[in-house]
Amino acid sequence: MAFANYKLNNGLEIVVDDNPQCHLTAVGYFVKAGACDESAELSGVSHFLEHMCFKGTPQRSALEINQQLDELGANCNARTGEEQTIYHATVLPEFQSQIVELLSDMMQPALGEEDFFTEKQVILEEIAMYRDQPPYGGHEQLMRSYFGTHPLGQPILGTEASVSALTPAAMASYHRQRYSAGNIILSVAGRVNVDQLLSDVERLTKHWPSGYVPPRSFPPEPRLLGREFLHVPQASQQYILQLAPGPSMLDPQRYAARLAAMIFGDDTGSRLFWRLVDSGRADLATVGHYEYETTGVLMSMLAMRPEDATDVWAEFEALESEFIECLPTEHELKLAKAKAIAGLSSANEISENRMFDIGSQWMTYGSYLTIEEVVDLYRRVTLAEVHDVLHRFPMQEKRVLTIGPDAIT
Repeated sequence: MAFANYKLNNGLEIVVDDNPQCHLTAVGYFVKAGACDESAELSGVSHFLEHMCFKGTPQRSALEINQQLDELGANCNARTGEEQTIYHATVLPEFQSQIVELLSDMMQPALGEEDFFTEKQVILEEIAMYRDQPPYGGHEQLMRSYFGTHPLGQPILGTEASVSALTPAAMASYHRQRYSAGNIILSVAGRVNVDQLLSDVERLTKHWPSGYVPPRSFPPEPRLLGREFLHVPQASQQYILQLAPGPSMLDPQRYAARLAAMIFGDDTGSRLFWRLVDSGRADLATVGHYEYETTGVLMSMLAMRPEDATDVWAEFEALESEFIECLPTEHELKLAKAKAIAGLSSANEISENRMFDIGSQWMTYGSYLTIEEVVDLYRRVTLAEVHDVLHRFPMQEKRVLTIGPDAIT
């Protein structure tokens, strides 16, 4: 595999991982625009705009976009998160130019008023549907409680009030600012004709403005040591969600934190799994470490029968204390490393995953680590580093949300 990066005159950056042995080509535009870039009044605009990019451009209708995707046999989708929006597609290598042209066109949507108001109803229905599904919008409520007024606490979909009030002019202004060339990365992996790619992208994006993108918000100050209850009488299960602090994307201890989370609460083979899931006391008991640019969180989720909730919660708290008192062992760290490296290596075999990896790395760090370098970073994590990160970020300093028919005392 051959990695390379390029920067066009308008500021657009291109990262490529060319592997002639691959049978597919994966292409993705990474836009540095997400929920954390929105004001409270614009909450949900990044996700709404993602929808609008599929609703037509000055050159194509929504029907023509979908017809061309079908003709190319493209596996195409998009996703919006707290810190970025990604538009991506995977095709046979002979369709590289066509998919690059189509995705590039979609980055400059028409934002027609009729489509805008039609899609607004779709978004509002999506918000209502998500609220009605287990665990009943609890993640958004917990993020809001944990991060407070910081943009990371805003729901990715927005709220009914913010989406209802959003106007086409406000979205167009947000698009002009956030979708400028200097705020976008094109990531391509698999079998890539690099010369053709550069020629195509330079031609297709030369009219994109470089633009000025304001810096992101201050680091959050999470609100800890709080408990809330969301009463959902029709729920057949009880859910307990928790957030605690952790290292950010830029913190060298993030690898140790990921391994510590795997030892304690991976969905197979962890301490939580053997004590709560394998025993049949809980249907779900997981802990994972998630990273943002300025912070990280340790997120746990429990699901069980309502009548078992009090006992399961007490057992979880006891296991949490035990995990700090009886720290991870060398054997547990060895198993966690093997699992992390195997998962990383397996994912690396897929062109689409490589595209996501190099695009996300370049957007976050402005640099690229090979799979071998990342594997080495995991292997270098010592038991002392795992112990240190657990002391630096105490798991017990957390925000808790219980969801279901019963409050837990």
